[in-house]
Amino acid sequence: MKQNKQQPEEKNEEHHVEQQVEKLIDEAEVWKNKYIRALADYQNLEKRTMEETHEIRLYATRNFLEKLLPIIDNLERAETHLGDEGLAIAMKELYAMLAKNGVEKIDVVGKAFDPYTMECIEVTEGEKNEVVEMTNPGYTMHGKLLREAKVKVGGGVF
Repeated sequence: MKQNKQQPEEKNEEHHVEQQVEKLIDEAEVWKNKYIRALADYQNLEKRTMEETHEIRLYATRNFLEKLLPIIDNLERAETHLGDEGLAIAMKELYAMLAKNGVEKIDVVGKAFDPYTMECIEVTEGEKNEVVEMTNPGYTMHGKLLREAKVKVGGGVF
């Protein structure tokens, strides 16, 4: 009879151990899911922070370049009027630095007038809606407009 009593107790104990194991497995699964969620949140935060940092740098660069462009315009005028070789070399280096940072001049002369990248300051003789002359260059930075070009546009036959 003692053996019969031990068997139900052993079965109860085994059943109790199985329940504890299942409970621990469920608990481990809950913690695993929490870990995965926390890791995903962290990775998203890291990605968002990197994007925001990149945007801040672009904004700061853009702000600086917008203030630098009038100085570049004056240096270009001086280079044209003076014909100084040293100034020409310095301007080439400046253009190389701008290009390295994604800044490009907008090519406008002889092209159709584009109100999104150009500002018409005068209508003159020439082909209708064709840029005849550029009075102030326009620039893009990484494909986005930095400053529109000021141009003279042909108005057709006068």
